[in-house]
Amino acid sequence: MKCIVAVVFAALFAVVLAAPAPDAEAQILRLESDVQPEGYNFALETSDGKKHEEQGQLKNVGTEQEAIVVRGSYSFIADDGQTYTVNYIADENGFQPEGAHLPNVPIGN
Repeated sequence: MKCIVAVVFAALFAVVLAAPAPDAEAQILRLESDVQPEGYNFALETSDGKKHEEQGQLKNVGTEQEAIVVRGSYSFIADDGQTYTVNYIADENGFQPEGAHLPNVPIGN
């Protein structure tokens, strides 16, 4: 399971770096990462206003219910000049994003 944390981190990091950038001149202003056996965190900030911070932690380690819980946020400056931020949690209940620009849809039983 420890390898899964590293693989998840590497995959998410690759997605961030591989995303097409309209501004090819954007520079990395901050890049921090820390990968541990039972969790990880990273932060990335670029000169074009993009930011992404995330942390993941294993819970119920060593049991059949072992799972990773990921919390984070990302923000970007859209074509309209406004900065949009998404905060999220991803766990056994799925990906749960929140943002002022996202619709708030109640989930029924």
